Amino acid sequence: MSTQKSFAKGSTAPGPVPEGTIRLYSMRFCPFAQRARLVLQAKGIKHDVVNINLKEKPDWFLEKNPLGLVPTLETPSGQVIYESPITCEYLDEVYPDNKLLPSDPFEKAQQKMMLECYSKVVPYFYKIPMGKRSGEDVSALEGELKEKLAKLNEHLKTKKSNYMAGDSITMIDYMMWPWFERMEGMQLKHFLDGTPELKKWIERMLEDPAVKETMHAPDTHIGFYTSYIAGKADYDYGL
Repeated sequence: MSTQKSFAKGSTAPGPVPEGTIRLYSMRFCPFAQRARLVLQAKGIKHDVVNINLKEKPDWFLEKNPLGLVPTLETPSGQVIYESPITCEYLDEVYPDNKLLPSDPFEKAQQKMMLECYSKVVPYFYKIPMGKRSGEDVSALEGELKEKLAKLNEHLKTKKSNYMAGDSITMIDYMMWPWFERMEGMQLKHFLDGTPELKKWIERMLEDPAVKETMHAPDTHIGFYTSYIAGKADYDYGL
């Protein structure tokens, strides 16, 4: 169902979640929902995807999640889980194959601390391009983003690892990835200048099967983003 058009207000609710699967309520261009899609793909979890029109949310979806957020998971028994870090950790716990979070409590805490720090970086991916379009002076924001990306580069350099937490992809890589995928579309790619280790990380991530399965081309991101900032978000762009 992941390639079908989004469900909007007035639409008929999809049927029950089939036994042996889990359902993800998503939006094709939402980076937070992409986190859950990455985990589902990486772990080989049988699932279906129901895309939601986030401007005209169906009543039946708001009954499941009154906050109207994606990603939202639903189990065959009707259990509902939402918020991207929570959905991803839930999937890793319930489906133990191909574990993405470390079992060691300290290592797991380190990943959660890194995610907490990264959550402070995410707003810059929106504030800078939106500020530019509004004619604002974003030079201070640009300097702060460069500084934060330089720290990520230094982390990889110091750790001497291919990925954020070691030499294989783990949860933190998938939690960070969606915004890097969108950098070219948001005209932020030049902020990677001077971050060679971070660039290598991006190149490695682009070769990951889960990333390949869930990503959109830069032109597609640009098409959606253009409709979004114009106030007419086209959630079905490209279908």
